[in-house]
Amino acid sequence: MGLAKTEIFTDEQNEIALFAKVFGHPARVAILQHLFKINTCVCGDLVNEIGLAQPTISQHLKELKHLGLIKGSVEGTSVCYCIHHENWTAMKAIMTEFLNQDVSGKNQCC
Repeated sequence: MGLAKTEIFTDEQNEIALFAKVFGHPARVAILQHLFKINTCVCGDLVNEIGLAQPTISQHLKELKHLGLIKGSVEGTSVCYCIHHENWTAMKAIMTEFLNQDVSGKNQCC
């Protein structure tokens, strides 16, 4: 198996790729949508809402938390998750700049 060689790319390129990866699975998109809808959540609620097994939901939550798009706090035996609004806003700015590269009309190729 080859290496990703992420070190040859800029920090911004690696960050954009990570954001794209997190949106690359419909379960993570559904989790984010649900968290936005209710503003806070316990993992068990996500299992009922999304319809996947608890270990699967936990793995997706781990990916979202690792990237910083969500945050969680322990409340007794449960973990309560919510959107990390500052990081979400920063991610939107980075992705908007990237996605709007072609909007200016400067490049008239083909």
